[in-house]
Amino acid sequence: MYATNVRELKKNPSLALRHAREAPVLVLKGDEPDALLIHLDKTLSDTTTGLRPALAASLFRDGLMSLGKATRISGLNMGAFIKHLGSLGIEIARPDETTVHETQDLSAWLS
Repeated sequence: MYATNVRELKKNPSLALRHAREAPVLVLKGDEPDALLIHLDKTLSDTTTGLRPALAASLFRDGLMSLGKATRISGLNMGAFIKHLGSLGIEIARPDETTVHETQDLSAWLS
């Protein structure tokens, strides 16, 4: 998914429109999502089919939704949604502050 801010959209709207032919374009106002630009040369059902996985991937990437919930919103099965995330470069497993402690705990069991 391509993202642009309002200033860049004003400077070069045709760039955003070109990107919208491939996938929805997220328009940011400051650092917050403000609008979504969707190309309408396809049927509405085709647009919805492409929009749901893009929206679900964005919500999952930003940590606003679990993998299971995002998969349901996407309309894809779990395997297809995971492949979709991979194609976008979105990691499924994210390390956090507990990861180091968990791996230390596991190393005792694995040795």
